[in-house]
Amino acid sequence: MGVVADWVGAACLVAGALLALAAGVGVLRFPDTLSRMHAATKPQVLGVLLLLLGIALRLRTPSDIGMILLVGVFQLATAPVAAQMIGRAAYRAGRLDRSLLDADELAERGPSGGQLG
Repeated sequence: MGVVADWVGAACLVAGALLALAAGVGVLRFPDTLSRMHAATKPQVLGVLLLLLGIALRLRTPSDIGMILLVGVFQLATAPVAAQMIGRAAYRAGRLDRSLLDADELAERGPSGGQLG
């Protein structure tokens, strides 16, 4: 059973590393802020979770698995907040192509983000 877990863990490590590489390439190569924001959060989070799963399958001790679980929870909690802050800052700085937006909920708000009027 340990050999199977090691092989599955190795596959998760390779898949996670490839997703993290794809996220890095996307951040460097995508043309606009929204695309880069997407590349920085979606494949990167899945890549980190796969890496953590691979490490957990390799180590298999309760204390290590607990720490790995905490890292995964914090990654899932912070990545969406970071992406939202990046998007909001880019919107406020005028670094977005507004034609790419399906809906612009912030259009009625003033520069500080508060309601106009």
